Amino acid sequence: MRILVVGAGATGGAFGTLLQEAGRDVTYLVRPRKQEVLRRDGLRFISPTADRTHPVKTITAPDGSEAFDLILVTVKATAFEGVVGEIGAFVGPGTSIIPILNGMAHVDRLEQLYPGKVLGGLARIVATLDGDVVRQQMPLTSLTVGGLSGNPVPTDVSEALDVPGVDFSVVDNIAGALWEKWVFIAAAGIVNCLFRAPVGRIIEAGGRSRILEAISETEAVAAAAGHPVSDAGHAQAVGILTEPAFTSSLYRDLSAGLPSEAEHILGDLAGRARSFNVPTPLLELTLIQIRAGLPA
Repeated sequence: MRILVVGAGATGGAFGTLLQEAGRDVTYLVRPRKQEVLRRDGLRFISPTADRTHPVKTITAPDGSEAFDLILVTVKATAFEGVVGEIGAFVGPGTSIIPILNGMAHVDRLEQLYPGKVLGGLARIVATLDGDVVRQQMPLTSLTVGGLSGNPVPTDVSEALDVPGVDFSVVDNIAGALWEKWVFIAAAGIVNCLFRAPVGRIIEAGGRSRILEAISETEAVAAAAGHPVSDAGHAQAVGILTEPAFTSSLYRDLSAGLPSEAEHILGDLAGRARSFNVPTPLLELTLIQIRAGLPA
């Protein structure tokens, strides 16, 4: 199976390395500058158990139109629109596409362009891109996939992704899992971005009840969409979002002046809430805060 990994950042570089080490045929779709770096230096991946550098195969969008069997879209939402049309050159009759992003807007967009070829994908990994080096901070590396709109996960796709170092699983309700992760990330963004502080300081200032309200707001949108959050998911969200040291990645990006997924995560959720007539006052206030210019 020929696998195309779209993006060689933290997520793509980590999973791509593990697939390659298991003998899978992996190629990265990258920009020309990144291609030059990878051709010269290879892809270095530092995990909690190993530090390795591998030569990798790369292509850029203009390189050709040979189809791949599996396409993993691993870019951030801020880069998604720049690649969503480009991957069409690499889609054939038997291609499966698995986007690994937060939220749901990207799933709708891909299904619109490539109907019947999109599978749901949910990754859990704590990794960052340090220059051109992929660094994984924690040993957790999992990938969950499932069919959307009734299409099953092809056996060859499951076999290709089930490799050492990855806790791989196929689930029936991938849409529910994607929504559950989305509304947790959204609640985390609300908590830190609205109050502009780590959780501990928010609680000390009397904001614990507001944290719980933020969780309830986002979960109400998921329920209205037909994907209620499980009891276990709710309990996990409360536990994490009342942990004093917690800050969301969205807040960290905004505070650092970096491109963020605010509209993809929060803006899209707010739009869906309005379509369902679900009130989300804390979410709306957070979006105003962000759009007006969140101070560092």
